[in-house]
Amino acid sequence: MINQASNNQWANKAPRIIIAGGGTGGHIFPAIAIANAIRHNCAAAQILFVGALGKMEMEKVPEAGYSIEGLPIAGFNRTSLVKNIRLPFLLLQSFFKVKQIFKKFKPQAVIGVGGYSSFPVLRYAQSQNIATFIHESNSFAGKSNMLLAKKATKVFVASDGMEQFFPKHKLVVTGNPVRKAIVEEKKKKKQARDFFQLNHDAITVLVVGGSLGAQSINKAIGQQINVFQEQHLQLIWQTGKATGSQYIALANGHPNIWANEFISRMDMAYAAADIVVSRSGAMSVTELCVVQKPTIFVPYPHAAEDHQTVNALHLVNKQAALLVKDVDVEEQLVPTLVQLANNTLQQQQFSRNMAALAITNADERIAQIVLAHINQL
Repeated sequence: MINQASNNQWANKAPRIIIAGGGTGGHIFPAIAIANAIRHNCAAAQILFVGALGKMEMEKVPEAGYSIEGLPIAGFNRTSLVKNIRLPFLLLQSFFKVKQIFKKFKPQAVIGVGGYSSFPVLRYAQSQNIATFIHESNSFAGKSNMLLAKKATKVFVASDGMEQFFPKHKLVVTGNPVRKAIVEEKKKKKQARDFFQLNHDAITVLVVGGSLGAQSINKAIGQQINVFQEQHLQLIWQTGKATGSQYIALANGHPNIWANEFISRMDMAYAAADIVVSRSGAMSVTELCVVQKPTIFVPYPHAAEDHQTVNALHLVNKQAALLVKDVDVEEQLVPTLVQLANNTLQQQQFSRNMAALAITNADERIAQIVLAHINQL
């Protein structure tokens, strides 16, 4: 833990740090965790976020109490090549905006957390010989991060074995930063279930598919929604925004089901849940290990290098979780869920084995390394 003595060494200093990236909760919430840890180390630290206009970070970062600048950048559209015509222009616009931001804010270090808005920020920082730090949360590195790593100061990674992607001498294994509300999740189930207006005693399942939702998971749950009542199970269902309304409507009239497009209090959701169904993105896996909830992973089948399957198998092979392939989800998910709900010993085994894999101080380690580097300037 960072103690008061470590904070005192920064009492008369005000390091200026940009945190760049976003697009999904898996990038945004770790970034906020890092910012909070920096502030915990050094209350005077000046932190500015840079994200993509129109993306989730433009809402979530200010809610967390930080300033953010938006870039007019977009990712490559694989379904409509015509929409990519403007990409070079948007990239040039973004670099121009980044130059203005740097001229005004004068950062001493830049941290990239992933998402396409991080590339122009870190690239420009490196052209100005400003220290850059990369956090790669996945087991397979993105191409942008591999390119940026060549001139990066340090590369923070979640686990061993990343030498195939990054220069070995720059690697620091920190784990993935997790929101403090989740790390410190000590709430009683009763309080959390009151939050979702659910019964205190029934086995409760949390289903999450990311901020946009997981269509295959939603479809499987929706098709067998009556099974939850038949098996005396409760459901907290984050449907995502893409097709959320139709599943929220489907859940109406079921007092054992809470459904919404987005769960703003994931700490409450984890506290209320006995079992979780989730995609296996890096941050989801990290959080679930921290909260030690028995989990059925349904890896997103189109993830780069199938890294979500790799993430899930890391736990499955350690007897810490179950895996249902996306192609099998309609037939197998709900029966597997019911089987796990009726197997208390397996739930306990998964919780114990997940606890052994949990890392809870990644944000603090990253903050200390970044601040120590600035201190040497």
